[in-house]
Amino acid sequence: MESMQNPAVVIAWLGFFLAVIFGYIANKTSFCTMGAVSDVVNMGEWGRMRAWLLAMAVAILGTNLLVYLGLLDIAQTYYTRGAIYWFGALSGGLIFGVGMTLAGGCGQRTLVRLGGGNLKSVVVFLFLGYSALVTMNGILQLVVANVLRADIFTVRVETLQTLPALFGMGDKVSQIAVACILALTILAFVFSNREFRENGDNILAGVTVGLIVVAGWYVTGHMGFSENDFMEKTFVGTDSKLAESMTFVGPLAYTMDLWAYWRDKHVTFGVASVFGVVIGSFLYSMLNRTFRWEYFNSPQDMFRHIVGAVLMGFGGIAAMGCTIGQAVTGVSTLALSSFIVFFGIVAGGAATMKVQYYLMMRDA
Repeated sequence: MESMQNPAVVIAWLGFFLAVIFGYIANKTSFCTMGAVSDVVNMGEWGRMRAWLLAMAVAILGTNLLVYLGLLDIAQTYYTRGAIYWFGALSGGLIFGVGMTLAGGCGQRTLVRLGGGNLKSVVVFLFLGYSALVTMNGILQLVVANVLRADIFTVRVETLQTLPALFGMGDKVSQIAVACILALTILAFVFSNREFRENGDNILAGVTVGLIVVAGWYVTGHMGFSENDFMEKTFVGTDSKLAESMTFVGPLAYTMDLWAYWRDKHVTFGVASVFGVVIGSFLYSMLNRTFRWEYFNSPQDMFRHIVGAVLMGFGGIAAMGCTIGQAVTGVSTLALSSFIVFFGIVAGGAATMKVQYYLMMRDA
């Protein structure tokens, strides 16, 4: 009981429970960002893409409402800092998009599939996490720091890199005004399709994922906020010591680090969310009898998944996020880099799918 009085432990548990809901709903609704890109590229079907966009719109509205009400300091996140690593964001997004296509899903989908009995996801989990850790703290960090984030590829601004701030509108009113305009524009596009309006699963997925991101910001950015005697701001229960919400590549790296150095580490909001998604997906699979053991079809299939996992780990750290961490959580802050990563991921995934289709038709 004493541990539950520790604010960091409370934050981690809340992250776990939010992620359980995420995993349960993502499994139930087949929410998959890689699948969303695949549906558009291969079939012209926009249902799951609209669900992804709906999640962004809900997250944008909710997050900026928190900012307006003073419940979240948007400056205290690693998304909004003044250094715009545009090349790292773009190339990292492209590499991540290629990787998620080869691996059959992004980080969150890997965790959802793992909870449903997919043994392929065990391999992807391990290689993605280790690759992310090596990129974050190991030798590949040199590539990111000295190449992808070199000064020549970096734009530094004196303000935050949020869209309103970049246009000289850094106050809360301007922030929420831009957020409302952008979110309502996305919502208009999302619900303009009758088929989507009649699909309860896609709507449930988008709204739930968006609200969970908002809740994550509230938990870490408000409940986890702490200020010491020297007026220094910090946030307990997160790996970055800043406000965080749902993201999965970085937390997978921290999970590997935690397993290796258990005595010196603590379970954080991000690490707890990794296991929460798996548990939530597992609960849905067991309750609805959809749990199925799945495995690789061939050595080539396994090799393709390993390559994809490694690319996702590297690309996700280079881009500082994934299809959820940047394209929903990051975008909710209106950070310019997050939009660059989103377009990079979609472009990388779409291009890889086109190449795969070409090779399949050539072999046929």
